Amino acid sequence: MTTKASSTSSNANVDINDINLEGLSLSEGIRDSPVCIIVLGMAGSGKTTFTRSLIEHAQAQFNPYVVNLDPACREVPYAAHIDIRDTVNYREVMKQYQLGPNGGIVTALNMFTTKMPKFAELVRRAGERGHKWCIIDTPGQIEVFTWSASGSIITEGLATMFPTIVVYVMDVVRSSCPTTFMSNMLYACSILYKTRLPFLIALNKIDLKDCSFVQEWMTDFEVFQDALEEEHSYVNNLTRTMSLTLDTFYENLITCGVSSKTGIGFATLIKHVLDCETEYHRDYKPVYEKMRLQRIAEQQTTPQPVDNIDEAGTAVPMGLDISDPKTNSENSVYLMAPSLVPVQTDADEELETDAKSKAEEQNFQSFVQSHLTAQQNKRDKQQRDQQAQNP
Repeated sequence: MTTKASSTSSNANVDINDINLEGLSLSEGIRDSPVCIIVLGMAGSGKTTFTRSLIEHAQAQFNPYVVNLDPACREVPYAAHIDIRDTVNYREVMKQYQLGPNGGIVTALNMFTTKMPKFAELVRRAGERGHKWCIIDTPGQIEVFTWSASGSIITEGLATMFPTIVVYVMDVVRSSCPTTFMSNMLYACSILYKTRLPFLIALNKIDLKDCSFVQEWMTDFEVFQDALEEEHSYVNNLTRTMSLTLDTFYENLITCGVSSKTGIGFATLIKHVLDCETEYHRDYKPVYEKMRLQRIAEQQTTPQPVDNIDEAGTAVPMGLDISDPKTNSENSVYLMAPSLVPVQTDADEELETDAKSKAEEQNFQSFVQSHLTAQQNKRDKQQRDQQAQNP
């Protein structure tokens, strides 16, 4: 069930198709607010709980505008101003296009991205209304967002209009294994160089395990090697080599230990976020200003008409009967305040699940019965053979 916003925003009575995009112009340059904070992390690292705690600690000073981009979650523990689940029906996408979970998430993000200009306009309006931050929670499958076209469009689209930083949430408990720690660092390094944005690592769950060992591994190569020697794995040699390669990556990396459950460390984290905002204006803004000017030049360039089209050849049918899935008017893509979205019951889904459960139970019972029958027949045969041998 979708979490409803606690208060109705000023765009609640505005349909997304009626939004005027005149205020969203690349010629105005990068705005000072809101600062977009994209929360990334591996599945189970605590991104959603981290997002909730960050909202709570930043509410008084920064009045964050909250966006949920995870279409597959059933509930979120915070009030979202924009929720992708109000835009795209994830289960309907899987069913209509015959996709699996990850394919459904990618397709849902692609459908949401088609409304990217209007989404950016809502973020711009939020900045004008006094929202200094825009916190964006992403799907649990990190690779679905970071390596998909839609993830790049959303990240670069926001970065060319607003100050944008990336917060990578890392599970300290799981990272106590040197190999898992190195996997996290490699993923963080790849995201840093792909997004080209200020990067902050939040070492989450320090209420369960202190994060000092992680920070020590980043600064002292020998300590990490000693920890690696205690592990007996075939990937130790690769991990040892990668640790040498990432020394440069560790030099300017900002880390902060937090506990999303207890709230420890978020005061320090907010200070690091402000430092990352300064870093964006100093180091990254000129790069995205250049990209913005290139896009303006591309928009002003009119495409030249193609001459002699007939010379290019004619289409040849391939003999494949490929047709698009039938359209579903009830599955249109739109953005709407959660308070205006009609609540859909899960009665049909529950009936379908119950039918499948009953069928699976019957199949299991049949399997067990056939197995018991086969065992009984085997025992009966053994008894007959024994009686035949010992009359």
